[in-house]
Amino acid sequence: MNGPRLARALAAPAPGWTTSADAIVVGSGIAGLTAALELRSRVPRVLLVTKGALSSGSTVWAQGGVAAALHPDDTPDAHLTDTLAAGGGLSDPEAVRVLVTEGPDRVRELVARGTAFDVGPDGGIALTREGGHRADRIVHAGGDATGAEISRALVAQIEAVRDDPGIEVIENALVLDVLTGAPDPDSRWSSLSRPGDPDRSASPSRPVAGVTLHVRGAGSRDGVGAALAPAVVLATGGIGQVFRSSTNPPGATGDGIAAALRAGAAVGDLEFVQFHPTVLWQGMGAKGQLPLISEAVRGEGALLLDVDGYRFMPGQHELAELAPRDVVAHAIVRQLAATSADHVLLDARHLGGDFLRRRFPTITARLLAQGIDWTEEPVPVAPAQHYHSGGVVTDPSGRTSVPGLYAVGEVACTGVHGANRLASNSLLEGLVFAHRAARDVARQVADGGPRRAPEPEERPGPTALVAAAARSRVQRATSEGAGPVRSAASLERAAGVLAGVRTDAHRAADVVADPQAAEWETTAVHQVASALVHAAALREESRGGHFRTDFPAPDPAWRRRVTLALDDDGALREVVPVPAR
Repeated sequence: MNGPRLARALAAPAPGWTTSADAIVVGSGIAGLTAALELRSRVPRVLLVTKGALSSGSTVWAQGGVAAALHPDDTPDAHLTDTLAAGGGLSDPEAVRVLVTEGPDRVRELVARGTAFDVGPDGGIALTREGGHRADRIVHAGGDATGAEISRALVAQIEAVRDDPGIEVIENALVLDVLTGAPDPDSRWSSLSRPGDPDRSASPSRPVAGVTLHVRGAGSRDGVGAALAPAVVLATGGIGQVFRSSTNPPGATGDGIAAALRAGAAVGDLEFVQFHPTVLWQGMGAKGQLPLISEAVRGEGALLLDVDGYRFMPGQHELAELAPRDVVAHAIVRQLAATSADHVLLDARHLGGDFLRRRFPTITARLLAQGIDWTEEPVPVAPAQHYHSGGVVTDPSGRTSVPGLYAVGEVACTGVHGANRLASNSLLEGLVFAHRAARDVARQVADGGPRRAPEPEERPGPTALVAAAARSRVQRATSEGAGPVRSAASLERAAGVLAGVRTDAHRAADVVADPQAAEWETTAVHQVASALVHAAALREESRGGHFRTDFPAPDPAWRRRVTLALDDDGALREVVPVPAR
């Protein structure tokens, strides 16, 4: 199956300023902040770039907790078993073992960095249970404000060292392209090849040279510039705005995946999109960031009912409402079809008003702002895009197929999640693998690795710019073609719409589009959507966060990752990344 052709660089003005560092971290969620803090004490100069304010990373929005085997009766092996079960046979056991064995220490380090987790009667960290977990191992803060508390603590650590000459923070900076230099024969990764066709290789690995970025607003740097470094750590978060409705913030436009793809990096598992089962239903016209009702609510005993009041989950899975998210989301979609409804109901009234207000203060306030008192009435909910299990393919140290380029957090495909993320593993993944990536960068610097970035080279081929006006068209195509339920026909329609979007808007006299933030973000949305739809069309089975009505069952032949990369001509095709020994 032929993949789409995508430009390998954005249309943008030439950089008007330049800075340099030993390592650049892009993003200020849990993964980016952790990487920057770890690097700051290990390499001479770190540059932290964030799309908005330092405190605006996606972690702030995380209502769920952090999963770690901290209870005396729990074990990393038990956590591993639950994670592999949720992953639908595609999780990498090595990556999962790294997560579950290193996770408890990383959580304790968060406490040492000032994170105030909820405590139990004995004064120890309180542990709860969420969907897919068979033990109490979820750590929360402020009831349902875990992400906000973790972000507060880590941002405070960065703020405390902002006057240190060894770290620079550039806020309100949109990363445009990952810069690369001449091919490096000593790359830590081999070149990429198609399965069964090793002679047809993708683009040779060119080492990272830094990033171009556009800084908005007043400050010491403004406009388009170049930040040069021999190591770049992408921690740019998710792809929520590729879809019409999502729980992700407006800045989750897939910039990191798109930039890595244009730089020659391999991406994998793009087709596995997690649709949160219980997002507040606000009508068919709802779009943008939607409030979610945390998995933890069902973990405490809330029930899912259809519009006739029928509790349908016990007949769908042995864990009922605590089943993995993909199971719950697909069950809701089926129940919607059976009842000709557009939402189901989450009923938590039996838990008691005092408990709900104390345990879930943020959710309570957000629902009241929408005119819903969930202590007195069920909450209308429906699935919406929530988390992306795929991303830029990495090894357990965060290294990608581009030498010097790392990816951590939701932008990465570490192999932990496989076909479906287990609840509350995402914050832990960002924490654990950001720590490992930072240590790997520092180790290479200490071992005499390159201390200066190679000279950036211009990539061949056309540059891309998609008009901001096209974003709703792209989002609709992705949502209707590659939503919770897919088919060959829906994916073909989506691919056709995406192929018809003009990607040379900067050259079109009859299109209003200039190289600026809205157009750059829309170009990333279009490129990620195109790659995601292609990956979903390739995988002719149903598994985890990828469900096709024409192939409704898992197929053992597809118990493998779909990995994609661009060749020198910009053609997207399936490849196999092979780490060097």
